[in-house]
Amino acid sequence: MDMVVLVELIIYFVAMIGIGVYFSRKKLGYDDYHLGGNKIPGWALAFSERSTEASAWLLLGATGFAFSTGLSSVWLFVGMLLGIIFSWLFLAKKFMEERIKYNALTLPDYLSARFPNHANWIRGIGAIIIVPFFTLYVGTQFGGTGQTLEQTMGIKPLVGILIVAVVVIVYSCLGGFLSVVWTDAIQAILMIITLGVLPIVALIKISSMDLSITDALVQAGNGADSWTGGVTGFAAGLLIYANLSWALGYLGGQPHISARFMALKNEKDARIGRNAAILWGVIAYGGAFMIGLTGLTLYGKDGIDNVEMILPFMLTELLPGWLVGILLAGILAAIMSTASSQLLVVSSSISEDVLVKIMKMKFTDKQLVMISRVIVSLVGVFGLVIGLLSKSLIYVVIGWAWAGVGNSFAAAILLTFFWKRMSGAGVLAALLTGFISTIIWINTPLEAIVTSRGATLVLALLAGVVVSLAAPDSKQAISTEKLEDIKLT
Repeated sequence: MDMVVLVELIIYFVAMIGIGVYFSRKKLGYDDYHLGGNKIPGWALAFSERSTEASAWLLLGATGFAFSTGLSSVWLFVGMLLGIIFSWLFLAKKFMEERIKYNALTLPDYLSARFPNHANWIRGIGAIIIVPFFTLYVGTQFGGTGQTLEQTMGIKPLVGILIVAVVVIVYSCLGGFLSVVWTDAIQAILMIITLGVLPIVALIKISSMDLSITDALVQAGNGADSWTGGVTGFAAGLLIYANLSWALGYLGGQPHISARFMALKNEKDARIGRNAAILWGVIAYGGAFMIGLTGLTLYGKDGIDNVEMILPFMLTELLPGWLVGILLAGILAAIMSTASSQLLVVSSSISEDVLVKIMKMKFTDKQLVMISRVIVSLVGVFGLVIGLLSKSLIYVVIGWAWAGVGNSFAAAILLTFFWKRMSGAGVLAALLTGFISTIIWINTPLEAIVTSRGATLVLALLAGVVVSLAAPDSKQAISTEKLEDIKLT
């Protein structure tokens, strides 16, 4: 174990906890704890949104996917970049405006305020969708840390998972949304350094060894040298669609991402955030794609047992120890930022949507903050157990969560934002159809034919439209009195 790397990681972990302690010492209201209370600048929210979305999926899962599939993986990165652009151009400002108008803290909270006649059902179903999928998601993130620390430093997975889980739970619990966003902003910088520096170093190494990326792709076989994975016609179309379909996860349905849009203060911050997020995406996704290709060139398709460890493997092989620690923190940052954000989403779903709004339990602002901290801690422990039991399925598991949560809420949000005839019954239909169809899809041969990420969104949209036409709302607009009730609750 390199002591320099260890010291750098200890400093990083202490800094993350320090941010949580700093914000815990401030007077945090319930709104501050869950959505920042209009106290966060647009660039920080953009960096937070990017690092929150990226997770272990980008630095471990997606780089491993590029390493194992070659050129055809580019459509995945193109799809993600298109998703970022669309969400910041067309959804970010809308989320901000709707959050202000309806005084909402969560996606179910907003949809319930928008369709009050179906409020409890929307909140209940929303919680059923969010809590299990995101707890599983958190567990997968923790599992990724164990693999990373074992690969790079020889730390036993059990120890690595425990360390990272404790750090994430502590700073999330103490400072809530404020500490999570500011730690995310730092983590986003570390991530972009990792994804920007490593492929450059790898290309220099390839040049010095007189290797050829093109030749390596040909030798890898299985269509690695083809932009369509070696298939043509309809099969090529399905492959491209499956990879591009990751963009659908950006259509407003991911609560941990949409929370950053909801926390924006004004149009100026929205513009700053848009520019920062898109620039970050270009560098990050381009770098991740090149890490996969350069790793394949340097080590060959059989050069590593677990393809999802190609990035940490390259770090230790290509860089001096002092730099490995800094860039390794970038991988852990991706994992920790997503896990912390999802802990807050689950906490807000349980505290706001279930305890306060469905069960009508009365608490003071201070009590709500304490309850939220307890829930964050408990969900974190459940995630820790899942992380200890999980195997290396980061790409697959996150793909399921991306579809199960994202498609369910995306259909409801898109129709609510852009279709005036959307009804409360239509929201319920979209949520249920997206959730149930994803569960069915991923457990049948359908997943091998057409990815659930693309198919179930279409089904949820259709269900929302059909049911809204069949069961329209008599009055969709929420009253001023109802808004005030929500604010006071």
